[in-house]
Amino acid sequence: MTSPADLARPDLDAARAAYDELKALGMKLDLTRGKPSAEQLDLANDLLTLPGPDFRAADGLDTRNYQGLQGLPELREIFADALQVPVAQLVAFGNGSLELMHDTLVHALLSPLPGAEQRWVEQERVVFLCPVPGYDRHYGVCERLGIEMVPVPMTDSGPDMDVVEQLVAEDPTIKGIWCVPKYSNPTGVVYSDETVRRLATMPTAAPDFRIMWDNAYAVHHLTDTAHEIADLLALATEAGNADRVFVFGSTSKITLAGAGVAFFGASEANLAWWLTLTAKRTIGPDKVNHLRHARFLGSPEGVAAHMAKHRAILAPKFAAVQRILSEQLGGVEGVSWTRPDGGYFVTLTVPAGLASATVALAKDAGVVLTPAGATHPYGQDPDDAVIRLAPSFPVLDEVEKATAGVATCVKLAIAQQGA
Repeated sequence: MTSPADLARPDLDAARAAYDELKALGMKLDLTRGKPSAEQLDLANDLLTLPGPDFRAADGLDTRNYQGLQGLPELREIFADALQVPVAQLVAFGNGSLELMHDTLVHALLSPLPGAEQRWVEQERVVFLCPVPGYDRHYGVCERLGIEMVPVPMTDSGPDMDVVEQLVAEDPTIKGIWCVPKYSNPTGVVYSDETVRRLATMPTAAPDFRIMWDNAYAVHHLTDTAHEIADLLALATEAGNADRVFVFGSTSKITLAGAGVAFFGASEANLAWWLTLTAKRTIGPDKVNHLRHARFLGSPEGVAAHMAKHRAILAPKFAAVQRILSEQLGGVEGVSWTRPDGGYFVTLTVPAGLASATVALAKDAGVVLTPAGATHPYGQDPDDAVIRLAPSFPVLDEVEKATAGVATCVKLAIAQQGA
C-alpha cells in the first residue's frame, strides 16, 4: 500500500534525471557567505572620495593624528539610536565587529570583568550558550579561545528562555550567551520584547555573566515592516544588571564591508574597563574613516535612505528564493524554510540526516553552499538537517539558478534516502 509519505517523496528516477541535467549545465555558483554584492558596494563608492581636504572632525580634532580612542562623536551620534546605546557609552572602532567580539572575550580571559573576582583564564571552565541555528563565526571565536559551547534551541521569538534561565541560574561556569537579536543569522528571527526582558532580568549564578548582543542587522530591512526590538541595555540597567550587556554592530553591510566601522556599546563600568585595556593595544582607530562615514551617511535618516537602496537590490533576490523553493519543494514532507523580513540569510531545513548529502550533491553540481553543521557549535548539527542559504552576493539570475539547483539536490537526497 502507498502511504502519504510515499506520495510526498520525490520519484527517484525523475530526481536523478533532473540532477543529471543540473550537472550538465556546468555551473559555478556560490551561496556560502552573506557578502554584499558588487552592486551593493557600488552604492558607497562616493565614500572613497571623502573626507577631502577638510580632515578635521566637528570638534576640531585632526583625524589624521593620534587620540580619540572612543571614535568620532559625530559618527557615534548617527548610530546610537539604531544600536540602542547612549552616545557616551558607544565606541566607534575598526572595520569589523568580529574583531571587537574577539578582543572583548580576550580581555575577559586576561583581566577581571567588572563584578568578577577572577580572570576567566583562571577558572576551570568557561561556558557560553549558543542559540541554534546560529552564526558560525561566533562559534569560531569560542573554539579559538577555548570557551566551551552549549547549544540551546532557537524559537520564533528568540532563544528558548525556559532553557536559558534554568542553565544560567544553576551553573556559575556559564559566562555568556551569543545573540543576534534582529533578523538573526541564519533564521531571520526577531527577538520578542518578552525575550529581551527575560535576558535583561534573569538571575545568573555567574556575577560576570555577559550577553554578546551582536546587532549586526539593526537597519537591514527587506520589507516595509522595519522591525524594532526592546532596548536590552536600558532594561538591564533598570533591573540593576547594566554590566551584563555588550552591544556590537557595524557598517560592514551598509557601506564597504572591507573598509567599514564597527561599534561597541556597554555600561559605564564596562566601557571604562574596555577602553583601559584596549589602550594597551592601540592608540586609536582610523578616525579618517570615521569622518568619511559621518559625512557620507550624515544622519540616521541618511542611513535609512542608504539602506533603502540596499533593499532594492536584495529584496528581489530573497523573493526569488522564496518563489523557487515554494515551486520546487512546497508540499515535500520534512522540508521547510524561513521567510525573513530582513538580514542576509534563508534557513532551509531538510529531513534529518540529509543536509550533508544535499550540500555534497550541490557541490558536485557546481553550487557551493555553507558546510552542513556550520550553524551549530563545533560544526555538528545533531539532526544533520539545517542548510544556510546566502543569496546576497550573486546576481539575480545566478540566485535563481542556484536555488533551483539546491531544490533539485534536496529532492534527489530525499528520493535516495527512501529508495
